[in-house]
Amino acid sequence: MLKRSVCFDDVLLVPQYSDIMSRKDISLCSSLDDSLKFELPVISSPMDTVTESSMAAAMCRSGGLGIIHRYNTMEDQSRLVRNVLEAGAYNVGAAVGVSGDYFDRTANLVAAGVRIICIDIAHGHHTMMRHALKTLRNTYGNAIHIMAGNVATPQAFNDLADWGADSIRVGIGGGSICSTRVQTGHGVPTLQSIIDCSTSDRDATLIADGGIRTSGDIVKALAAGADFVMLGSLIAGATEAPGDPVYISGEMFKTYRGMASKDAQLAWRGHTASVEGVSSMVPVIGKVASTLDDLETGIRSGLSYSGALNISELQSKSKFIQQSSAGAVESSTHISKRL
Repeated sequence: MLKRSVCFDDVLLVPQYSDIMSRKDISLCSSLDDSLKFELPVISSPMDTVTESSMAAAMCRSGGLGIIHRYNTMEDQSRLVRNVLEAGAYNVGAAVGVSGDYFDRTANLVAAGVRIICIDIAHGHHTMMRHALKTLRNTYGNAIHIMAGNVATPQAFNDLADWGADSIRVGIGGGSICSTRVQTGHGVPTLQSIIDCSTSDRDATLIADGGIRTSGDIVKALAAGADFVMLGSLIAGATEAPGDPVYISGEMFKTYRGMASKDAQLAWRGHTASVEGVSSMVPVIGKVASTLDDLETGIRSGLSYSGALNISELQSKSKFIQQSSAGAVESSTHISKRL
């Protein structure tokens, strides 16, 4: 029998008794490891239209984390890192691949002050990931935090943890500009992957990555077992995201593209392989801090509905129910006319 799976719109969290007097009493703190603690469990994606210096610095100021993308030269990436640290940010991550210059790139990034290295590939359950993880772990020991991914299954999560990953990005094919599931026929709904991977007995941190559109989705991801969420489309229109805005019919937009899209592949390596993403435009949304504030308010409210003062309590108290397609329509605003 085929296994059934659920995505974010398939489920709701059941409201619980709450004695929380103020949402300000709720803590959203989460840790990547014992020495890396964050006030907001949100990480910006290592995409060339999402995270460079300005975004990483802004994420840090808001209590989250930014991961500088790898689609540039080693020198340019290290310069972006130094810009973040010179701007007073105390935490910044940077991405590397699993082939080519990944080892030298990591050395340059560590020399520039990076404490968090993200091994960033689309299909993380792979022999090249195994080699890269073991190589970097054997070289640096516990001097750096190694984030890895992406994966979709508990076996993959366990393997990456065993190979040396401290934190693991969970989600394949769920991003708004990702066409992996259409192109390859492979993938697992992100929420289902979170539910499945959260059963692991390994101590690696779980980062939900892909398919998150609202603060409610973030609450569901955390309740299902995620320690952090990674965002792309929700913040790609921010002032701090790379790229200049363009005007279309009097409105301002920014480019947002999947790193496996044709445009992105041509830009960073001059040719295309398997095209598993698209390039699009998103509305300009202003400073990312404002968006993060709105998301934080929604997350705090979400925890209060489950009577949870922190993420751990949310995970222990939360109860999911499935909703029908009609329920999903009812769950969204559906008044026929709005002013």
